[in-house]
Formats: sequence, structure tokens, C-alpha cells
Amino acid sequence: MFRSSFAAGLVSGAGAICLTTLAAQAAPASGLIPHRAVYDLELRDASERSGIAGMHGRMVYEFHGSSCAGYTTKFRFVTQIDTGEDRRTTDQQTTSFEDIKAGIFRFQTKSFTDEKLDKEVKGAAREVDDSVKVELSQPSKREVELASSRFPTEHMLEVIENAKKGTKLFESRIFDGSDNGDQTLLTTTFVGPKKAPASDDSESKQAGDFANASFWPVTIAYFNDVQDADSVPIYRMSFKLYENGITRDLTMDYGDFVLTGRLQKLEVLDDKGCK
Repeated sequence: MFRSSFAAGLVSGAGAICLTTLAAQAAPASGLIPHRAVYDLELRDASERSGIAGMHGRMVYEFHGSSCAGYTTKFRFVTQIDTGEDRRTTDQQTTSFEDIKAGIFRFQTKSFTDEKLDKEVKGAAREVDDSVKVELSQPSKREVELASSRFPTEHMLEVIENAKKGTKLFESRIFDGSDNGDQTLLTTTFVGPKKAPASDDSESKQAGDFANASFWPVTIAYFNDVQDADSVPIYRMSFKLYENGITRDLTMDYGDFVLTGRLQKLEVLDDKGCK
């Protein structure tokens, strides 16, 4: 999954790219696999308000770890944006570590524009009773206490578990260190029936040994953590999810613009599981 959600501003005034989904891949102990995946990004649609005339890029995600050692992810999201007046290159680099059993999550995100550092967010979160306590060291030192939430890998495991049970719709509160690392998000997840790839699904071939494996169509909507029944999502993420944690055929809808991500390369990593 990707939020991610997901993280950092893509372009001033154009919204935020978040990567929870990618950062939430799991490990062999859960029946899923560590891997490195490369996605090509394209602009599918953009409103005049977005200020975007064109956009393309590449997304690279790498996951290592196990349930006993914890999960480490490295994520890079590079885009070239054409505003009609100028072009700029954005580069977001995120590293995180999650220990589900200990209830610990560490994160660091650096965001660059034309190779110049724009923003760095760094901190650590831990589950304490019915809350999440966050200690931030960048961009400034401070502590915040948030409502009880799931961290990225834990949230992904919840999506897989509900998909296996046939649960079509469920809600969760998550914390992934995105934006300024000081807030949670509410999510609504819809999981469609499991299906096999169609004969004309050319992207499925990029999944290698899993090209013919069945998948679930999944859509996750992300909301600000407010109790407003009429609130609209900040963004939506749709993708095809394999039972082993691989995702492809991404659609990232940020309201003013929509990006697609197609799996171009998949490498299964030979990590050692729990002994």
C-alpha cells in the first residue's frame, strides 16, 4: 500500500503525496514477502486549480524484515512537474522501522526540490496505554500525544486479514509519520472480490512468478482525524493487492490531480525470517 501513504508535499499548492500503502508491506512470517518494486508514474488528470500541466516520475519501494526483527522500509518518490511556466524535480526519500510486538515506529522523510532540501521530518512513536506518543527531532524537538492508532505494517496486515475474511468495508485510524509527523488519519477501506488477471492485463506480466496469481481490488480513502460526517477524503488510493503483499495498477487521487503507477520491475528479496 502507499500513503501514503504514504509523507511530503509534492509541489507547492498541488497537494501531498502520501505512502502508507507501500510502507505497510509485511514479511514472510505473515505469508507475505520482502521485495523491491519499481513503478512508473504518469499524470492521468489535473484540474486548472492544480497548476500542473504535466507530470511523470518513478517510485521505488524496498522492504526488509521479519516479525521478530521488525520491518524496515526504504522508499523513494521522484517526479518531474511541468507547471506550464517552469519545470521542477521533486524527490522524496523515506525510511521507517516498525516493531509491531513492541509497538514502536521510527520514521524519517527528506523532501527535495531541484536537489535542494525543502523539509525533513524525523521522529519516533510508541504505543502507550490507549494512545500514541510521538517524539519529534525534526523539524523541531517536541512531543505530541495522539489517539490510539495502527502503524503502517499493522494496517496493511489488517487489510489483508479483512480481505481474506471477505470483509468489504472497514475503518481504521493510522499514524505513519507523514506531513509533519504530528497527526493521525482516519481511513475507510473497500475490498472487492478476489479475481484473476484478465487476458489483456499486460501489467500482470511484470509481477514475475505471481503474474497469474489472483488479487483483490482495494480502495482506501484518507480523511483528516475529525468527527465530521460530511467531510471529504484528502485523497484516495486504489490498487490491486496480492495475498503476498505485492501491489500494482495504482491510482492516486488527490482531488486536484490524479496519478497512475504501473509496476515496471519486481525483485523478490532473499531475507532471512525468524529463526
